[in-house]
Amino acid sequence: MSENEKNETTAAQAQAAAEDVGQNRVDLSEEELTALCKAHVCSKCAVMAEAEDIKLRALADNENFKRRIQRETEDVRRYATESVLADLLPVLDNLGLAIEHAGDAAACKNLVMGVDMTRKIFLDTLKKHGLECVGACGEAFDPNVHEAIGTVCEDGQAEGCVAKVAQPGYVLKGRVIRPAKVLVNKTTQE
Repeated sequence: MSENEKNETTAAQAQAAAEDVGQNRVDLSEEELTALCKAHVCSKCAVMAEAEDIKLRALADNENFKRRIQRETEDVRRYATESVLADLLPVLDNLGLAIEHAGDAAACKNLVMGVDMTRKIFLDTLKKHGLECVGACGEAFDPNVHEAIGTVCEDGQAEGCVAKVAQPGYVLKGRVIRPAKVLVNKTTQE
C-alpha cells in the first residue's frame, strides 16, 4: 500500500467516524452534563487539586486586597485633617508666645486674658478632632514624642525627665505630628 492510499484510507475512516458521531449525538441538559462530569472526574486528580489550589489562593488574595483597601481607607479618613492641623500649630505657638511675653503688665491684663481664652478654645476645638498636646515638664523623656535639644541640671527633678519645654509637641490620634522640643534633666555634669 502506497503512502497516498494510506492517507486516503485514514481520511475515509475519520469521515466515517464523524458521521457516526453525528448520528449518535445525545443532547444533555446543563444539569445532566454537570452531574456526569462530577461522576467521572477524580477528586484526587492532580489537575483538579491544582485548580482548587489556584482558586483558593485567588480567593485569599481577594480577601487580603479588600482588607488592605479597607485599612487604607480608614487611615485616610482618620488622618485626613493632619495637614490642616499641622498648618495651624504655628498659630497655637504664637498665641502661647503672646501670653508668655505679655508678662504681668497691668495695661495688658485684659488683652492677655482674651488671648489666653482664645488659645484655650482653640486647643479644645483641636482636641475634639483628636489633636493632643505632648511635652510637659516632669514627664519621662520619650524619644517617640520628644526631641531633645539639650540638657540642663535642675535640682529636684529625676534624671531623664523633661526639665523645660521649648516648643510643645502634638499627636493626632496616636500619630506624632510634631515632637515636643525639650531640655532633658541631667543630674551630673560631665
